[in-house]
Amino acid sequence: MYEDLQSKFEKIGIIPVVVLEDPNDAHALGEALMKGGLPAAEVTFRTEAAEEVIRILSTDFPEMLVGAGTVLTCEQADRAIAAGAKFIVAPGFNPHVVKYCLDKGYPVTPGVQTPGEMEQAMELGLDFVKFFPAEPAGGLPMIKAVAAPYSKLKFMPTGGINKDNVKDYLSYNKIVACGGTWMVKGDLIASGDFSSVEELAQEAARIVKEVRG
Repeated sequence: MYEDLQSKFEKIGIIPVVVLEDPNDAHALGEALMKGGLPAAEVTFRTEAAEEVIRILSTDFPEMLVGAGTVLTCEQADRAIAAGAKFIVAPGFNPHVVKYCLDKGYPVTPGVQTPGEMEQAMELGLDFVKFFPAEPAGGLPMIKAVAAPYSKLKFMPTGGINKDNVKDYLSYNKIVACGGTWMVKGDLIASGDFSSVEELAQEAARIVKEVRG
């Protein structure tokens, strides 16, 4: 299950991190991402709409890899999976939530920043973690530094990733995918400019293809 999920992440390369206030925007956003060649969305539980957005995207676009982000509690994890989320992402490493997800069979990618957190994740059997916030926490040089002693660990850096630096991240073989928000910015969604979302998604998909073939 986890290997299959990782391979899907790796193929897509850039995972749009979505914050939606209005579920009515979900279908148009999903359509723009699919047409743009980024068939994935990490829908963050920062808004009340998250659960319904996951449900709509999962139902309307069954071929899309839809997951839940900013999952801070076991209850949120349950709600996300029930709504159709195929994976759980957390900004930090909460052993209680991670163990709960693992026991339930939920694919979970917790956020880590320090070697200590990385070792705790590995102790629980994880070999794929989110590195957050990527750029403020040292970016690619930090990931390369910790990848030496933790050779089995792979990363999904998120936070400060943009179209100008994502190519460098994707070029490193310990990075499965990058999380990013630049193609799904709040102002674009608020103004209903989904054509720009599609264009930015196309640009991101081209970068992935350029780097990974």
